[in-house]
Amino acid sequence: MNRATRRERIDGPAGPLEVALDLPAQAPRGLALVAHPHPLQGGTLDNKVAQTLARAWVQLGFAAVRPNFRGVGASEGSYTGGPGEIEDLHAALLYFERDLGLTQDAMLALSGFSFGGFVASRLCAQLHGQGREVHHLCLVGPAVASFDVAPLRAADGATLARRMLVVHGERDEVVPLAAVMEWARPQSQPVLVVPGAGHFFHGMLTPLKDWVCAWHATLPA
Repeated sequence: MNRATRRERIDGPAGPLEVALDLPAQAPRGLALVAHPHPLQGGTLDNKVAQTLARAWVQLGFAAVRPNFRGVGASEGSYTGGPGEIEDLHAALLYFERDLGLTQDAMLALSGFSFGGFVASRLCAQLHGQGREVHHLCLVGPAVASFDVAPLRAADGATLARRMLVVHGERDEVVPLAAVMEWARPQSQPVLVVPGAGHFFHGMLTPLKDWVCAWHATLPA
């Protein structure tokens, strides 16, 4: 992402995982995980939307971690269609909490693009079930037409994360906007629709970063 990006390999459930770590100039206020799009369709931690989400979290003072899911890049293992990738994201969370000396009281943000939005939503639901607080959940172009993206409100009506943002392109050619609205409607979950944007937000990456940061700025501490 930039000259300060650290690439390293960490222990993962299916073997070593390749990760990219970006740190803010000051001590991080928390940890932000960024999940990349579909591994079998060219998705990697270098995806431009994933990099844009990482830039937003760093600007907001978080340490941003982007793992390559199993079987992608230098990460060992094979694609599992979801369960293994959720384990990979969780492994990155646990590793970097320890590596950066963060406690579970530190802010935790989960985010993902397309397939990565599915993975982030499912990890958020898992952590919610374990009583772990997730402060932010940001889904960009979530792949609701192909994967079982978790509802953002649990069966008891509680939200999975304290703050949630869903961003989708009006002209998304991979995940139709109508499908996202069908997913969001039963939850009364607002969706930020970007006029004219396609799935990959070509030409709109800087505005996407600014929208994520502006959304965060409007929230109470």
